[in-house]
Amino acid sequence: MGFECAARTHVGHRRKLNEDSLFSSAERRLWAVADGMGGHHAGDVASRMIVDELARVSEGVSLDNSMGKAMAAIEMVNQDLVDLARKEHEHRTIGSTVVGLIADHAEYRCFWVGDSRAYRVRDGVIRRLTRDHSLVQDLIDAGMLDPAEAETHPNANVVTRAVGATEALRIDSTGGAVMPGDTFLLASDGLTRLVGDDELARELSGNGLEAAADVLLELTLERGAPDNVSFILIRAA
Repeated sequence: MGFECAARTHVGHRRKLNEDSLFSSAERRLWAVADGMGGHHAGDVASRMIVDELARVSEGVSLDNSMGKAMAAIEMVNQDLVDLARKEHEHRTIGSTVVGLIADHAEYRCFWVGDSRAYRVRDGVIRRLTRDHSLVQDLIDAGMLDPAEAETHPNANVVTRAVGATEALRIDSTGGAVMPGDTFLLASDGLTRLVGDDELARELSGNGLEAAADVLLELTLERGAPDNVSFILIRAA
């Protein structure tokens, strides 16, 4: 089983700097989206450090071994960012979210920190693979907020976990089987706040990946794109 992919990144309509970074390699079967924390110093530096380190990860002897190497790389960047903030930036946070996917011919592994998301579309049905590390997700889980109100909540942009935020980093992960035709989406919240799950499922089910990527980016820009928007589409063929 092989993989095809398409990637897009755009600064959006309101930001001056694109703080998102991408890594996409069908040959390596490794993909990642990192979203530098807006409002914090050097978010673009943080996201770039993450994808650069992931790009240096060598392929493991097994899927789980590759996963371990990727997570170790993120942990190393986390410590580097904490040290950088302490030494050069008056202890201000230099942070980024990250969501990544590693796959082989039969299985995938997904890892994430923050509110960048991963989805899988299979037979027209979309499933979110990640749980946001965010204040609004915590409120939803506690029964204190209706999910329908999450995107308009005044603290919708507050993440509770990020690479570079603390020395003790927790990386969540999940995995499962890969079936021919499965389409995965890795995305920063610049996309997922403006394009709903039903729309994502429709575009990822009915188009080639390049066409679907163009439509998703156009939708985001038409709806104002107040943030950077970045995403990768991956399809098992």
